[in-house]
Amino acid sequence: MATEATANQTRYKRILLKLSGEALASGGRNVLNYDIVSEICRQIVAVKELGVQIGIVVGGGNIWRGRQGEKMDRTRADHMGMIATTFNSLALQDSFEQLGVESRVMTAIEMKQFAEPYIRNKAVHHLNNGRIVIFGCGIGNPFFSTDTAAVMRAAEIGADIVMMAKNIDGVYTADPRKDPTAVKLDTVDYKYILQNELTVIDSTAASFSRENNIPLLIFGLDDPYNIVRAVKGEKIGTVVENI
Repeated sequence: MATEATANQTRYKRILLKLSGEALASGGRNVLNYDIVSEICRQIVAVKELGVQIGIVVGGGNIWRGRQGEKMDRTRADHMGMIATTFNSLALQDSFEQLGVESRVMTAIEMKQFAEPYIRNKAVHHLNNGRIVIFGCGIGNPFFSTDTAAVMRAAEIGADIVMMAKNIDGVYTADPRKDPTAVKLDTVDYKYILQNELTVIDSTAASFSRENNIPLLIFGLDDPYNIVRAVKGEKIGTVVENI
């Protein structure tokens, strides 16, 4: 079991955390592994206790990705993916509530019976009042990934950094699963990612972040405590920024 963080200063006032949907199912037999979900949420709460405001975008890959619907209309397949992200968002909210922490799910597609519609000023209000805000449905439009949703929401809420917790521990010169000579990079420029067509993040998300000067940290979620390490400034993952 990972150790929870103790009170400590951090350079960040507000972060946008992007969680992989697959991570929520890690090691389980179903679309959710509740033990993993609970542990991830415990570490996010530990970050909150450092005085950091937290927005979250979660993927839906443990349930459905739009590109899985090869024989479907792409727009409809992506709408199904938006529903999958909301499924995961509600699971996170339930876990936070069990930990005694207030959170709100806000969706880009109206689902007002069980989530608030996304309104930028309302989201900032929740953050300022100490609530964790979970953004569902991506940006509400097909053809855009949840990586893109993460950087866009970060820009809207004025996050200091986007932290992407993925199933890879950083940015490499090539795909390490295919190229054994691939080297992990501690810091990299967005231009390098785009020019070399690295797929660790969506190219649209990389372009948006580059144009809006949004710093990004990509790190592995094999240990949920890495979320705390990242926020505390420990050397972990890869920093992506305009250099």
